[in-house]
Amino acid sequence: QVQLVESGGGLVQAGGSLRLSCAASGRTFISNYIMGWFRQAPGKEREFVASINRSGGSLDYVDSVKGRFTISRDNAKNTGYLQMNSLKPEDTAVYYCAASRKSRPGRTPPEYDYWGQGTQVTVSS
Repeated sequence: QVQLVESGGGLVQAGGSLRLSCAASGRTFISNYIMGWFRQAPGKEREFVASINRSGGSLDYVDSVKGRFTISRDNAKNTGYLQMNSLKPEDTAVYYCAASRKSRPGRTPPEYDYWGQGTQVTVSS
């Protein structure tokens, strides 16, 4: 069992930056899992944002965040990160981190086994 806790959300002006963290706990190491970030805006489905494989050598991003967001992980600290720069009002959503036991990173929620509770990111114009 893996417990994930996100932090770092908040209110920021357009063009600003935030760094989200995802701390993992439980009788396991996050290095055993692929990690992903998703977001969900009001009235919309949960959307894939980024994923990172176990070693950190393979990254994937949705087109709308490429060049602005960076996913990373520190397996020694059992923590994942999402650095968000040049934020836009359309980035406003609840952001969730997730962990997957699959062999390759995926882009859909059913491919992830564990989820955090989410952290709100609000970008004002």
